[in-house]
Amino acid sequence: MGTYLDKILLSHREVSSRDGRSLDSLITKSAESGSPRGFAASLAPGNNLRVIAEVKRRSPSRGDLFVDLDPAGLARTYEHAGASCVSVLTDEDFFGGSVRDLRSAREAVALPIIRKDFTVSANDVVDARIMGADCVLLIVAALDDAELADFAALAGELGMDALIEVHDEAELQRALNQTSGSLIGVNQRDLLTFQVDQERAVRVAREIPDTAVKVAESGVRGPADASALAAAGYHAVLVGEHLVTAEDPSDALNDLLVPRH
Repeated sequence: MGTYLDKILLSHREVSSRDGRSLDSLITKSAESGSPRGFAASLAPGNNLRVIAEVKRRSPSRGDLFVDLDPAGLARTYEHAGASCVSVLTDEDFFGGSVRDLRSAREAVALPIIRKDFTVSANDVVDARIMGADCVLLIVAALDDAELADFAALAGELGMDALIEVHDEAELQRALNQTSGSLIGVNQRDLLTFQVDQERAVRVAREIPDTAVKVAESGVRGPADASALAAAGYHAVLVGEHLVTAEDPSDALNDLLVPRH
């Protein structure tokens, strides 16, 4: 059975197949983007759970969330409320995001930024650095072993971090085999049903090495979820829908900064 991810990946790989740009020229251009801000370093374990707050206009499962959001203003709200990093969707067709959103958010704050998109080529990795991202998302379910290893290595060569996203123990093992495994994200949302499975996230957390920064992604709906994930050993949560649909995103974010001990 196909998943929503399959449809998105097919679209992105079709676009990538038409990309005739030279990787070397892109790498040269990326040097003009300055030094990355240190995404993983900003998530270093502390007394409280860290929050990666997301600029997200819509989603395939929920539809429109906050289509007319101001990425710069929202990013500043997140920064003032205590976010450690900002995530920005740049996928246009399925999430309504854009490169412009990422650049606007990065210019507005001093926080590190992750490009939240579907990375399917080396050019995608370098594009993330060119647009100003400090971290790139690599989804294990979307990549073969060689791609996963190569893209993670390339991100490192560009000075970026790579958040390696997994959904279960098998994908976690692939991530640990093919990358440094220093920054692991566990997506709580099931690829087939869209349902949030926090029990699986808690279970997978036990298998992630203590040397890794552990991030729980998707489906964080408030302080109770944040506390449960902190207790499971996560250092950070990546939160989008809960924040962009909140009456007061600042208060909603602040409520997620729960103690880890």
